Amino acid sequence: MATFSLLRFSPLPPLQTLPKSRPLLPSPIVQIPLRLKSTAAIRSIPRSNTILASYRPAVPASNRLLAGLAYSLPFLNSLHYARFLFARFPAAAAAAAPLVPLVSAYRAIPYASFVAFFALYLGVVRNPAFDRFVRFNSMQAVVLDVLLALPVLVQRVVGVPSRGIGFRLLVLGYDAIFIFSAACFFYSLANCILGRTPYLPLVAAAADRQL
Repeated sequence: MATFSLLRFSPLPPLQTLPKSRPLLPSPIVQIPLRLKSTAAIRSIPRSNTILASYRPAVPASNRLLAGLAYSLPFLNSLHYARFLFARFPAAAAAAAPLVPLVSAYRAIPYASFVAFFALYLGVVRNPAFDRFVRFNSMQAVVLDVLLALPVLVQRVVGVPSRGIGFRLLVLGYDAIFIFSAACFFYSLANCILGRTPYLPLVAAAADRQL
């Protein structure tokens, strides 16, 4: 009975004396290897991508030469747009003087432009024996040659103004067309010699769809 009375009347310990639970802290042992692993993975990804991106197969010299020569077709066909520019700037006419015999021989052959056009399109662009570098540049030259022929067709329909504001617009248009054609020729030729693929505005998208 005495034991029962002691158990009955003994006061319980206050709740405040119970040890408070502390929040668990993240273990530094687990975080250290994870950080090292993620850092190593992040550093390894750009190195592999850089190595793969920097690797480019070399273009043979024969393909570079053939791709660069393809742009001579639209350039030769655009020389007649430079008549007013050469008349105003004799220095530019003197720089183009070495091309006069080549242009004369080119124009002396009947239908030389059409023959060269179809030879480039059927013999190179549609020929699977050539790689994509040669075919794409040849297709760009073909598309550029077609674009340069459009003003001549419009001129035949509308006519050629001989004076006034119409003649001034004609001169301005001729100069702009020739400057654009010359810039495309030298830019494409330099890139083809270096083994790079030039992408011409208004031409590259149409050429890519044809391949």
